[in-house]
Amino acid sequence: MENKKLTYRDAGVDIDAGNYSVQLIKDSVKATYRPEVLGDLGGFGGLFALSTKYKEPVLVSGTDGVGTKLKLAFMLNKHDTVGQDAVAMCVNDILVQGAEPLFFLDYLAVGKLDPEQVASVVKGVAGACKESGCALIGGETAEMNGFYPVGEYDIAGFAVGAVEKSEIITSERVKEGDVILGLPSSGLHSNGFSLVRKIVFELKGFKGDEYIEDLGKTIGEELLTPTRLYPRVCLPLIRDFNLHGMAHITGGGFYENIPRALPDDMGVEIDAGAWKMPKIFELLQKWGNVDWPEMYRTFNMGVGMVIIAAPEDADKIRASLEGKGETVYTLGHVTKGKHEVVIKGGVFNG
Repeated sequence: MENKKLTYRDAGVDIDAGNYSVQLIKDSVKATYRPEVLGDLGGFGGLFALSTKYKEPVLVSGTDGVGTKLKLAFMLNKHDTVGQDAVAMCVNDILVQGAEPLFFLDYLAVGKLDPEQVASVVKGVAGACKESGCALIGGETAEMNGFYPVGEYDIAGFAVGAVEKSEIITSERVKEGDVILGLPSSGLHSNGFSLVRKIVFELKGFKGDEYIEDLGKTIGEELLTPTRLYPRVCLPLIRDFNLHGMAHITGGGFYENIPRALPDDMGVEIDAGAWKMPKIFELLQKWGNVDWPEMYRTFNMGVGMVIIAAPEDADKIRASLEGKGETVYTLGHVTKGKHEVVIKGGVFNG
C-alpha cells in the first residue's frame, strides 16, 4: 500500500489560514502608519525613516509580553484586549526615559491558527499602537502545533522610540525634596496574575463570568481590563516640563520600580492614603489574606505611572493634567539616604 503523501497542513500548520489572517488584519495595521513608515505589510523587515526633527536622536527600545493574564482570555474566549496589554507594557516602559514611541512589532505564537482569533488579538495591538502614536510595522504569527494547546497562544512584542540625547530622563536629575506625582492605573494592568489566579480561581473558586457585587461587574471583566496607555498623557509633560524622573509601575510594584528612577543615595516616602485604592486590590488582599507590603510589591495598587518633579514644577504639572481632565495624585517626596521606598499612612497605619 502506497504511503499517503503528507503536507505541512497534515502536520498541523495551515499556511492558507496564515495568509487569510494577514488579510483580516491588513486594514487595522495600515491605520497605525506614520509618515515615516516605508513599504507595505508583508516584507521581511519593517522600514521606518527617522524624522529629521531630532538633532542627536537616541533610540530607546523595550520588550515585554502579557504573561499569565492570557489565561483569562482563553477562559472567557475574549481576545480583543490583550493586544493593548502587549503594547502598553512596552511603550510605557520606553516613555519613562523620555522617548516618543515610533514603532512596534509583535510576535504571536499559537497552537492552531484561528484567523478570526488572530485578527482579534492583532486589532487590539493596532488600536493600542494608534492610541500611542506609534506604527505597527511588522510582526510574526507562528503556528506551533503540539507546543501550545488548541485555542491558546502567547503574545509578546517590542517598541522602539526616540529621544533627543540631551533630553533623556535619567536619575541624575532627581533631587532631595522632589515631589512624587502619580497617574491612575486602569486596574491590575498585566502584573501579578499568577497570584490573582490563585486567589480568584483556586481559593475562592470563582468562575470567569461570576458577578461580583463590590465591583459592579463580572470578575472576568475586571481582570481583563487592558493596561492603560500613557504616551498621549505624558509626552506633552516631557516636552513642556523638566521632569526629573518617571517610573512605570509594573511587576515589582512600588518597591522595585520607583528606585529604578532614583540615584543610589536617595529614596522616596509615599503616603498610602494619598489616593483611593481601586476595589479590586482591597478584595484580592482580603480574599487571599495577603500582607499589605506584599500587595505593594506585586501590584500597582491603582497607580500606573509615577512622575518625579521639582516642587516648583509639581503644581504646574498637576494643573496641566487636571486642565485636560486627568486625575493626578501627590504621592510623596524624595528623601536623602537609603535607596528604598517607605510607605506610610493608609492601610500601613492600620
